[in-house]
Amino acid sequence: MTLLDSRTAPPAAPESPNPASRGAVVLRDLGLGVRFAAAGGREGWIRTLLTAVGVGLGVALLLLASSVPHLLDERNAREQARSETQISDSPDANAPKSDSSVLRINTTTEYHDRTVAGYLMRPDGSTPVLPPGVTGFPGADEMVVSPALRELLAEPGNELLRERLPYEITGTIQDAGLRSPGELLYYAGSDTLTTASGGHRIAGYGDERAGDPLPPLLIVLVVMVCVVLLVPVAIFIATAVRFGGDRRDRRLAALRLVGADIRTTRRIAAGEALFGALLGLLIGLAFFLTGREFVGSVEIWDVSAFPADLVPDSMLALLIVVAVPLTAVLVTLVAMRSVVIEPLGVVRRGRERGRRLWWRLLMPLAGLAAFGLTGRISAYEYAPEKPFGIAAGSVLVLVGLALLLPWLVEACVNRLRGGPVPWQLATRRLQLSSGAASRAVSGVTVAVAGAIALQMMFAAMNADFNRMTGQDPTRAQFAGYSEDVTGEAATSAVERFRATKGVDVVIGSVEAYASKPGDYADEDVQPTTSLTVGTCATLRELARIDACEDGDTFVVHPPGDKDMTAWVDETARKGKEVEIGSGYGKPLRWTLPTGSPTVQGRKDPMGETHYGIMATTGAIDAGKLPGAQVTVQIRVDRSVPDVAEYVRNTAAEIDPGMRFVTLDSVERDRQYASIQTGLQVGATAVLLLIAASMLVSQLEQLRERRRLLSVLVAFGTRRSTLGWSVLWQTAVPVVLGLAVAVAGGLGLGGALTWLIQKQVADWWLFWPMAGVGGALIVLVTLLSLPPLWRMMRPEGLRTE
Repeated sequence: MTLLDSRTAPPAAPESPNPASRGAVVLRDLGLGVRFAAAGGREGWIRTLLTAVGVGLGVALLLLASSVPHLLDERNAREQARSETQISDSPDANAPKSDSSVLRINTTTEYHDRTVAGYLMRPDGSTPVLPPGVTGFPGADEMVVSPALRELLAEPGNELLRERLPYEITGTIQDAGLRSPGELLYYAGSDTLTTASGGHRIAGYGDERAGDPLPPLLIVLVVMVCVVLLVPVAIFIATAVRFGGDRRDRRLAALRLVGADIRTTRRIAAGEALFGALLGLLIGLAFFLTGREFVGSVEIWDVSAFPADLVPDSMLALLIVVAVPLTAVLVTLVAMRSVVIEPLGVVRRGRERGRRLWWRLLMPLAGLAAFGLTGRISAYEYAPEKPFGIAAGSVLVLVGLALLLPWLVEACVNRLRGGPVPWQLATRRLQLSSGAASRAVSGVTVAVAGAIALQMMFAAMNADFNRMTGQDPTRAQFAGYSEDVTGEAATSAVERFRATKGVDVVIGSVEAYASKPGDYADEDVQPTTSLTVGTCATLRELARIDACEDGDTFVVHPPGDKDMTAWVDETARKGKEVEIGSGYGKPLRWTLPTGSPTVQGRKDPMGETHYGIMATTGAIDAGKLPGAQVTVQIRVDRSVPDVAEYVRNTAAEIDPGMRFVTLDSVERDRQYASIQTGLQVGATAVLLLIAASMLVSQLEQLRERRRLLSVLVAFGTRRSTLGWSVLWQTAVPVVLGLAVAVAGGLGLGGALTWLIQKQVADWWLFWPMAGVGGALIVLVTLLSLPPLWRMMRPEGLRTE
């Protein structure tokens, strides 16, 4: 070939890169990013540790959330293990008497708004069954207690509780017999308990029956609680991996100067984020393992847990390990697309091109569309619902709010002009770079929006799970029921309550059943009504009685019920005999006096209308009524300190097995209440995480501006001016974030309320959550002031 031919020959085609070599290049660049993060000197390690600590906090909370299923399973398993073995479908059926059977009665009480669960037990033989966690059966007047109850009894100032539980402590209930470390529980021995005094015979422990399924509305609540608590954590982790982005971008510009292309710089940045995320996984695991050791001594909203119960679900833990580093890499790559890194500097989004709004609105609209595809949910159908549609729609709406916030912050701060010097410093800083401030506030926005939506759902469901009891706490605050009415106990119980400190009024009576005598076939119903024995003052609280003297009797008709009135008259025939206590051994025959007047019944403080036969204590001996029970309703003087504890102590002295309740006009569903408690516990943890997120982000921004702050102070800027600028720099994005949260939360709450076929009960529920957001502003600002003073020292002017 001639020289000319060689000059005119076409150039050889470039060789296509080998996929294996391409993968090696990617790994090399990622490894280089890891080296920069790990060996970048003091500044590099500070930046990496900020990212790792931020990610670690989020990972620790995610591991805690992934441990909830195991925690609930273990808690339910212990609860079932200590429940009595059911011998039939009837929970009141007594087990047959044997050498291992046990007679017991529930003696649960309240002390300073805390529940003290307990049982009084008597063995039937020499080998009685033992509750889980109990190694020896307590003897008469002895008890075994939980560790928390032992501590409570030993504390000074709890003399009233010690008087109520006058048993000698002979043992401690082990963890296997407790729902949680803070549970107050005891088992006491007795040698006088009988079935006649309310004892119930059991053959063993371990109820294997499944619990009641959650109603559809509560399923929706559970799904929303999980979404509202976990989405802010995910956003916080995505925010944490971008700590120190400005300094990183300047270093990558130097790499461009020595020949690295744009793709290489992005992979190096991804490698740095990957290292911070992996280190954050380890730190999060350390936080979780360390915190788990102390979880038994921490009680939030009356909820505590055993450290051994906090075990993350294996699949959820694996998802966290994979998702967190992957999220770090993806977030970094997406963020780098908005940054132009050139050899001579870094350019972030030209001013002529602002953030676009249209695509940010697609995600919330897609969430609302997911609700529409899910369909409305009936409160009365227990068929499996579509939780994934509800969860997906809620996540899309909440994440869409987080994406909308940066556009709103940029659009607002770009229009701010003038004002005091601190305000101008803050707004100018936000105008130059509002992204970091928006990211720090996005967690607050999502958490507050989700909380507002949940509060709207709780308010809409309130009528379904909070029923009006009809009780009147203004007439009486407590009520007690006892089956120990033999002899003088029938009337002395009322007198002892009247003598209790702080008691104003006692409506005390002995109640039994009176039947019309005669022989009845199996298909016939024996006419029966109630018999109430009490003083004239008591009977006037239960019926509309004018004249009354000791020895009088009355026939009481229920107002407005003709059928029941006829039934009462069929049983209570004046001048005729009635049988008292049929079905409780030998019935007592008693003649209703001929001159008994007929009166109308009235509701008692418990909301129950009384009717039947009423007799004063002089007309019949209340201590000889078979199958009777003492009923007391007590009004107290609330100004007397610990008046409730005095009344409960009297009840325990009269009959340890007395059922003693507090009157309340509203009764809450237990499952509904437990979900609300779980939300309160989770929201507390998330708010603490958000506060930590804002503080770390604020410190990172201050660290980036350390030299600028020192220069401003050197030129005579007052420290107070810079302090106020930090406040406004934090407050403006938070106020805008709260505005987005309120609007988005009300919209999401309205959509969910429509989904469950309810009406919005209150559109002004957002004020408390808005107040929490404002409190976070003040808290973060106060905590960031000490580092701010240190960064404004002249030493900050030094450079290398």
